[in-house]
Amino acid sequence: MVAMGKNPVIFIASDSAGETGEAVVRAAAVQFYPQHVDVRIVPFLEDRAGIDRLVRTAKEQDGIIVFTLVIPELRDYLVEQSIRHQLLYIDLLGPILGSLEKKLEQESRHQPGMIHPLDEDYFKKVEAVEFAVKYDDGRDFTGVLQADIVLVGVSRTSKTPLSMYLAHKKFKVANVPLVPEIQPPEQLFTVSNKKIVGLRITPEKLNIIRSERLKALGLPKTAMYATVERINKELEYADQIMNRIGCTVIDVSNKAVEETASLIIDLYRGG
Repeated sequence: MVAMGKNPVIFIASDSAGETGEAVVRAAAVQFYPQHVDVRIVPFLEDRAGIDRLVRTAKEQDGIIVFTLVIPELRDYLVEQSIRHQLLYIDLLGPILGSLEKKLEQESRHQPGMIHPLDEDYFKKVEAVEFAVKYDDGRDFTGVLQADIVLVGVSRTSKTPLSMYLAHKKFKVANVPLVPEIQPPEQLFTVSNKKIVGLRITPEKLNIIRSERLKALGLPKTAMYATVERINKELEYADQIMNRIGCTVIDVSNKAVEETASLIIDLYRGG
């Protein structure tokens, strides 16, 4: 049983980038919303020393280890150490590889990273991720002109997680926060409104999310950031800007990032 107020920690261990394990864990974690899961990726594990460090950290955090190791020696060693230290572990690839080897009567290559060959598709994804980081949270408004998709909304409407999720789908995404005291960039009104998506949320939901954020930062819930008055002011302002832009608006109040992203991709592709 996880202590009240403490998010469970899941360590994703991989001898590659860890994206496969992360995707599976996050897909599972969505089923337990609003309980949050602290996901930590431990990529490019290549020796026992790295596994020892991972096991020590997981033991200290009372975490779970989920792994996608294809090198048998590393996989066996991680299982051995997890059992020794009484850690819960989940092998995502081992059972599948074993079943395929039996069915195909052929041993697997045991080669990490084969799901992400260094081809044009891979580099497009890397470029999109770098773009999302560069133009996150209105750091540089010129990104609005270059982006495939532009997200706008008040703070804590999942703009950054959505940007990164869409980047992994090879979309260049810029996101712009809407704050009453800050004039929105002119670029929002000069580019096609078809590539802009507004993110709307109910005041009640936003109050809960912001209160939890303040709690995580060790700040009082009475801070202006989470007050009903401030939230209503921001949401009213955001609605005015979205109406002025004439963009599509999605209510993210009770949607997981994956669900919202799917709607945005459909809009982009004219689905």
